[in-house]
Amino acid sequence: MQSWPSPSLPSLPGTGPALRLYDTSDQQVKPLAPGPVATMYVCGITPYDATHLGHAATYLAFDVVNRVLRDQGHDVHYVQNITDVDDPLFERAERDGVDWRDLGTREIELFREDMTALRVLPPRDYVGAMEAVPEVVDAVQTLLDSGAAYIVDDPEFPDVYFRADATPVFGYESNYDRATMEKLFAERGGDPDRPGKHDPIDALLWRAARPGEPSWDAPFGPGRPGWHIECSAIAFTRLGHSFDIQGGGSDLIFPHHEYSAAHCESLSGNRRFARHYVHTGMIGLDGEKMSKSLGNLVKVSVLRSEGVDPGAIRLGLLAGHYRSDRMWSHAVLQEAVERLDRWRAAVSAETAPDATDVIARIRTHLADDLDTPKALAAIDGWAAETGRGIGSSASAPAEVAAAVDALLGVDLLA
Repeated sequence: MQSWPSPSLPSLPGTGPALRLYDTSDQQVKPLAPGPVATMYVCGITPYDATHLGHAATYLAFDVVNRVLRDQGHDVHYVQNITDVDDPLFERAERDGVDWRDLGTREIELFREDMTALRVLPPRDYVGAMEAVPEVVDAVQTLLDSGAAYIVDDPEFPDVYFRADATPVFGYESNYDRATMEKLFAERGGDPDRPGKHDPIDALLWRAARPGEPSWDAPFGPGRPGWHIECSAIAFTRLGHSFDIQGGGSDLIFPHHEYSAAHCESLSGNRRFARHYVHTGMIGLDGEKMSKSLGNLVKVSVLRSEGVDPGAIRLGLLAGHYRSDRMWSHAVLQEAVERLDRWRAAVSAETAPDATDVIARIRTHLADDLDTPKALAAIDGWAAETGRGIGSSASAPAEVAAAVDALLGVDLLA
């Protein structure tokens, strides 16, 4: 699947400290230790609606991770899926009276436009679920052959399920107890009451063909991929048995990331799928949870159509720590707009304080579990001093502009 154009990425002199990130599984901030090529998989959207700020916050956080790793001299093999065949897509298409394929195509293109406007570095591999069906079929067959999966005894709809007890370490990624798993499984797309399952939290691998739904041929019967195995197969075939970062929103910790890891661990025999499981907080609006059910989603495309600078959207979302649940509001946006104006004024000055210290502080803060609030505050201080006429470096404005562009993805020279 086509990704989106890559923004320019300035190269900065020197380098910063090694990146440390909070790992959900180990429940601590720990060093990332990639090789020359850092590997990262971040779950993509289901394209039944436009990109909202919750999506944007997640992709911006991992965009900054990508930028920090590149600044530290790593190549980055970034993979992202897109769930272009799934129940929410069918439901929205039926509600709107459109073909689900047309709806998906439209929303995928809008997502590309939003990511381009936000200057997000594109993934090297951008893979739709439909593209990955052959890989999913191979994976499901392997799991069936090994006994990690089974077919329910239902002659009409012989769905294939993954056994939650197929790996001895199941549950290590989320650290949730059984009661929490059961609750979240039911709330987040699971089917605990499906007759014929061995365990209520066994996860769907392959949904047998239903009337009116798309399906693909497979040795175990026609159907379509389950949600978790889609990401497993895409990551497994492009990044290998283990990789550096599996990322997404905190709502994906369970069941999605727990099962996508368990699927691949069953396929490979490895103890651990990702070396870091990294999750972002949720974005609310004016004191309330932001969700499609409440009808209060703030969409990136709508903000752009209202004339909001995408750089201000980035700064508004990066003003909070990526792991924290936080609120969006008009005040947050206004503060981001004013910050962007101050920074642009500062990099337009003829002279400014030397850039060496502020760039070092940006790098240090970002390397410390992506502390964007402190990084932004460091630039605020430099901009304030510039505004007061402090400093005599003629090269500093351009150097700071390049650093903000390279590390935070905000173009101050636009």
